[in-house]
Amino acid sequence: MSYPHPIVPPRVLILTASVGEGHDAPTRTLAAQLRRECPEVEVIVEDGLAAMGWAVRAVSERAPRVVFFRGEWMWDVGYAAFARFGPARRLSQASLARTGGKGLLALIAAARPDIIVSLFPQTTEVLGRLRLSGRLDVPVVAGITDLAALWYWATPGADVHLVTHSESIGEVRAIAGPGAEIHHVHGFTTPEFLEPRERGAARAALGLPAEGRIVVVSGGGWGVGNVAQALDACLGLPDIALAVCLCGRNDDLRLRLMRRYAAERRIRVEGFTEQMSDWLAAADALVHSTGGLTMLEAQMRSCPAISFGWGRGHVRLHNEAFRRFGLVQVADSEAELTAALRSALDDPRTVPFDFASLPSAASVVLEHAAVAPGAAPAPEPR
Repeated sequence: MSYPHPIVPPRVLILTASVGEGHDAPTRTLAAQLRRECPEVEVIVEDGLAAMGWAVRAVSERAPRVVFFRGEWMWDVGYAAFARFGPARRLSQASLARTGGKGLLALIAAARPDIIVSLFPQTTEVLGRLRLSGRLDVPVVAGITDLAALWYWATPGADVHLVTHSESIGEVRAIAGPGAEIHHVHGFTTPEFLEPRERGAARAALGLPAEGRIVVVSGGGWGVGNVAQALDACLGLPDIALAVCLCGRNDDLRLRLMRRYAAERRIRVEGFTEQMSDWLAAADALVHSTGGLTMLEAQMRSCPAISFGWGRGHVRLHNEAFRRFGLVQVADSEAELTAALRSALDDPRTVPFDFASLPSAASVVLEHAAVAPGAAPAPEPR
């Protein structure tokens, strides 16, 4: 849809963080959608995590870059302490606001936005607290691209929450309060996912064989998880003609896998891709390690998905939600993955939900940008 041309073009500040592709990618997509729907809009994209200072950045970005690959158990411990355990979480949230609030306010003052969209949970938490305290008079939109484990993603201080999964609404309301404004939207995935894509055309565009079963294995933007074990499971099933591993921006992983499977014609190793829509249209199944938007994209392409390879911290809760809502198969071992792959390959593709019928994220943002900033919403019990 298009948005009525405003007399004064709105200024939209989108706050992201370069922690994998799960925040930067939807930021790019939302910015493009805003410009399509309102060509006069001024979109400003900033790294909100960087604005909150080196201490917050060290904990939220640099530490994960280590523990996601070595000492994964530390992510479980840290996540349990600072997210799942209520008293520690509240202490952490308050400390985060004290440490990062000043830097965010300075960034906002320099940008002078009419509305702020946060696509990183720690940034959202601080913005919500600034709104509740009256220190921030600019409307805040919380963009939520995860299915579950939504502490920090949702906050009583946000003026509106945008979710990519309708199944998330109950958890958002439990965190943000019964009066929270929540919209199930499209617009955090690239627009190609809203259009049908014929499998043969997708395979031809990617240089894939027209016939035979193809499985895509992905470790997300950082190439996280036991993707080699997933590829070995694929090799153990003769019905799979080709297994393609998408290594994201992890060049070390890509090179290791290329050496390991150099003589194996049924394995193809790829780096970062911007053709995820075609990969999921071409594939008969997806094996993915970190949940997030990739699982939603598989759902949009009716590609059966399996969560395997990195069930730590927030991903552990994603897996519980996948099982609870029946959205994705979850495998905890190579044997379970093999069984899940057999099941996925035997299941015919279903007609996906019509995501294009949802309101766009941009339309909700622009609507709220057109409303003059007012008092912060009343606090809800946390």
